[in-house]
Amino acid sequence: MRFLFSFAGGSGHFIPLVPIARAAEAAGHQVAFACTPGMAATVEAAGFTAVVSEAAPAGAPRATPTAPPERIPLRPIDYAQIDREIHDIFAGRAARQRAARMLDICPTWQPDLVVCDEADFGSMVAAERLGLPYASVLVLAAGSLIRPDLVAEPLNGLRAAYDLPPDPELAMLSRYLVFSPAPPSYRDPAFPLPATAHSIRPVTPTPPVVPATAPWVGRTDDRPGVYLTLGTEFPIESGDLFPRLIAGLGKLDVNLLVTVGQQIDPAEFGRQPEHVRIERFVPQALVLPRSDLVVSHAGSGSVIGALEHGLPMVLAPMGADQPANAARCAELGVGRVLDAFSVTPEAAAAAVSTVLTDDGYRQAAVRLRDEIAALPGPEHAVPLMERLAVERQPVLAAG
Repeated sequence: MRFLFSFAGGSGHFIPLVPIARAAEAAGHQVAFACTPGMAATVEAAGFTAVVSEAAPAGAPRATPTAPPERIPLRPIDYAQIDREIHDIFAGRAARQRAARMLDICPTWQPDLVVCDEADFGSMVAAERLGLPYASVLVLAAGSLIRPDLVAEPLNGLRAAYDLPPDPELAMLSRYLVFSPAPPSYRDPAFPLPATAHSIRPVTPTPPVVPATAPWVGRTDDRPGVYLTLGTEFPIESGDLFPRLIAGLGKLDVNLLVTVGQQIDPAEFGRQPEHVRIERFVPQALVLPRSDLVVSHAGSGSVIGALEHGLPMVLAPMGADQPANAARCAELGVGRVLDAFSVTPEAAAAAVSTVLTDDGYRQAAVRLRDEIAALPGPEHAVPLMERLAVERQPVLAAG
């Protein structure tokens, strides 16, 4: 069979699809990713075929080469702005563009099934317009960011543009099959999984080799390992958060590894003590097994990766799904939450010390780790996708 994967947004929307796509390839299916030109290199670097279409609605901006993005001063969390981004961008402009591109790609590539991330609304609309079954993969772990009151109006407008009937209850979001690569108890109980949702084990992508230039890999002293990351998309929006966190955590008796992203030069943070290393990027699969605690922005990938390894957290959310994830982590007792805008180096250090020394945080994280380990792997998704492609009927979860 031919499975066409698709995602809206950046790496955080692409990576959760990767284990399922690899499992489909291992089962003998043909796999490709429909993506924007800006993400083609990322898709191809992961070993997949990137199918790119420049088609877009009339008046939509076309992708053009741009200079590296400018650093943005950190601002307090704007919850209204987070909602506007879901409404105006994901359910608005991006959905229109994705629908047009998928309607251009699918007739040529001829998939048996479309598999998209949960925020790739345009691919769902395009698949429905073409009479194709589709599955979605949840990428916003807490589950509270995509709400009918935010997306129903723009999505029903898009449906009308393609002569599809109104969908006031947004059945399109979970019509056939949903994969949730997260422990079920992590999801906000106010936003339960739909009847078509199947939980699968998240899998941290495995790097091909251990970089020889990573001396921290071989450290054998007894100091706790602390990993500080603000993800792949948010470092340039973090203002002075990195310097404040590094200043505080660098004074602790820990081995601190900081990854600042490809667009920030580690040299700008100056000379660091021996127990602090600052890199642009290190694969999580190398870092997490050697860590005792994760300090992050509470992005879904960072949070679920930490829980996969039973690691407690200190979280400094800045936007997007991060505040919801941070709140959920606090409710579950797996971490403490900092105000990214105002936290001092001393407060950050105190939070990390507390989480490292209070075993309750680790015990809570280990419970979620064990819940993750008990889930079926991504290969469980393949027969469900095969069934959907053949029967074209909702695939309900057992029980």
